Amino acid sequence: MKQLPEEKFNKRRLISTYLSVVICISLVLFLTGMLGILLLNSKKVADYFKEQIVMTIYVDDGVKEIELKQLQKTLSLNKATKKVNFVSKEEASQRHANEIGEDFMEFLGYNPLLNSIDVYFKAAFLNPAMVSKLSKDIGMYSYVNEVVYDKPLLDLLDENIKKITFWMLVASGVFILVAVLLINSSIRLSIYSKRLIIKTMQLVGATKRFIRRPFIQTHLLMSCIGAVIAMGGMAVVIFEMQKKFPELKILQNPTEPALVFIGVFLLGMLITLLSTFFATQRYLNLKSDAVN
Repeated sequence: MKQLPEEKFNKRRLISTYLSVVICISLVLFLTGMLGILLLNSKKVADYFKEQIVMTIYVDDGVKEIELKQLQKTLSLNKATKKVNFVSKEEASQRHANEIGEDFMEFLGYNPLLNSIDVYFKAAFLNPAMVSKLSKDIGMYSYVNEVVYDKPLLDLLDENIKKITFWMLVASGVFILVAVLLINSSIRLSIYSKRLIIKTMQLVGATKRFIRRPFIQTHLLMSCIGAVIAMGGMAVVIFEMQKKFPELKILQNPTEPALVFIGVFLLGMLITLLSTFFATQRYLNLKSDAVN
């Protein structure tokens, strides 16, 4: 049976409306997901720099080997410690010689350097207060000559990371709010075009639940399609980032990107469900003469 021009127009308009909803959902979810990936990797970058902070413990030449091993064991058992390295005075002199380009021991006639222990910390535990307390505790050992770490750098790093984290969380909150508003607006426009159908169904005795069900099912399906498109785009970007910036190790822990993908999917479904419910409820509660 041949379709009338008006039917064709309505069908094209319906397809156009649905397509615009899918595109809106996919774009918003894609940008939200990429923000989530950015948040995760900004934490990795911050953790990387934090774990480069080293506390060096210089010990006297007369220290007993058993005391030195005991100190290393104590440091290793500390929950905040990531790695403990012993650097002998000979190894330290070789490093200095390589850095300055000449062997200073040739004209000094002896090695003035001390044996030392380099301590690296886990990012989750590293903060100025913890390092300060530990350095004071270690400094009380009779055979410890000096405890050195870059306090200004640690303070600056800790302060900047807190600021960046705070503003990124604020930006995430604002972006999620924008996502909710955009998806909600798009769905409301889609349902607005069917407001007359809603009132007609209501007038012939259909219950609110019966009327809402097909709208919710249709828009949830569109949300699924939009989420799949968004996750496909995210996957492409993630793989490209992994190729160009392998040091970020984005795929080293696949659980993190997977959680972002799941979060994006669930966020899209939740926003769509709530937006569709309230949009249809609005027209269901309107009087018939107020729909037009």
